[in-house]
Amino acid sequence: MLERLFKLSENKTSIRTEMMAGLTTFLTMVYIIFVNPSILGDAGMPKESVFVATCLVAAGGTAIMGLYANYPIAMAPGMGLNAYFAYAVVLGMGIPWQAALGAVFISGCLFILVTMVGLRAMIVDGIPRSMRVAITVGLGMFLALIALKNAGIVVTNEATLVKAGDLHQPAAIMATIGFFAIVALDRLRVRGAILIGIVLVTVLSFFFGGNTYQGLFSLPPSIEPTLFQLDVPGALAAGILNVVLVFFLVELFDATGTLMGVARRAGLLSEDKMARGDQMGKALLADSGAIVAGSVLGTSSTTAYLESASGVQAGGRTGLTALTVAALFLACLFIAPLAAVVPAYATAPALLFVACLMLSDLGDVEWNDSTESIPAAVTALGMPFTYSIAEGIAFGFISYAVLKLLTGRAREVKPVVWVIAGLFAFKIVYVGA
Repeated sequence: MLERLFKLSENKTSIRTEMMAGLTTFLTMVYIIFVNPSILGDAGMPKESVFVATCLVAAGGTAIMGLYANYPIAMAPGMGLNAYFAYAVVLGMGIPWQAALGAVFISGCLFILVTMVGLRAMIVDGIPRSMRVAITVGLGMFLALIALKNAGIVVTNEATLVKAGDLHQPAAIMATIGFFAIVALDRLRVRGAILIGIVLVTVLSFFFGGNTYQGLFSLPPSIEPTLFQLDVPGALAAGILNVVLVFFLVELFDATGTLMGVARRAGLLSEDKMARGDQMGKALLADSGAIVAGSVLGTSSTTAYLESASGVQAGGRTGLTALTVAALFLACLFIAPLAAVVPAYATAPALLFVACLMLSDLGDVEWNDSTESIPAAVTALGMPFTYSIAEGIAFGFISYAVLKLLTGRAREVKPVVWVIAGLFAFKIVYVGA
């Protein structure tokens, strides 16, 4: 049955290899079941329900990716997207989390639409590489600021906006230990380095942070507080065009880039086309559907995970790898008490580590061309300094279009960039008026 479903022989793999690859991928990304409830909990969402929603959408989206597209890629709520949801949209703009879920639902429906009519690849191709890189880097800087704040290493200051916190506090010390442990373990190629770092800090918190043990296993908490709580009319009534657009753009670059990158790593991509005919289209559709499902269950945007590359490196080549990951996420539903005791400063090292990895793309910017590098820098710097991913992306696209126009290189700008820049400019002028 597995041979027929996943074509194991054709892809030169075995059941054992695929399952070990699935375990490898799972260990590198399971940290999300602890981090996502922590971040969305800051937005006022019930952490227990978000935990269940995270496990379910990760399991469901990954299973569909494996069974429908036969692809070794796992899915879960995206890092960066959850931070934008919680800190920029809900806390920053004062939009209720129910309406924010409605915005995620709308962006997911748009994703399905552009995927089905074949516009998704066209949009990605139309965005200059420097802007794609800048969005990733800006998200990393935004995540880093959140991580340092959660650890108490960076605090607010009226005179200088921010300053170093009390580094003698247990939270700051334990977060620092966790960060160094994650980096060292990752460098030593230890599987699950991020998870080990989170567990290490959580264990230390029982001795030095006043944390209390609440058990390990239990029946899953109720998902009812977040299930079907999305408010689509509220999202539309709030006039949050920029929120939906940012969700859409970040999902577009994040998921599509990850899918193609891991596909290339697995040897399934040839000249930007899937080696299995229409499998890339199926993978993109599975990814789009997972965003909609996540908003219904009660979590921020779901996306393909770059950590899937670790499973590919371990030999994963088919959907059986993804199906293994899905089964393990379902099993996580029964460790809710463990997830509940993980403090924010335990997940801060994971956020900071992921943020540092996201900054590595800076080298891909064409620094010798100021019409490419300046908009990229504006985008990346705008996100943390305005504490708004939407503003950073808006400033970046507008500056890109304006600089190309003023330097006589308007023909280099693809139509999709003019459209995005125009929408953001309209939003800024409208709000200003």
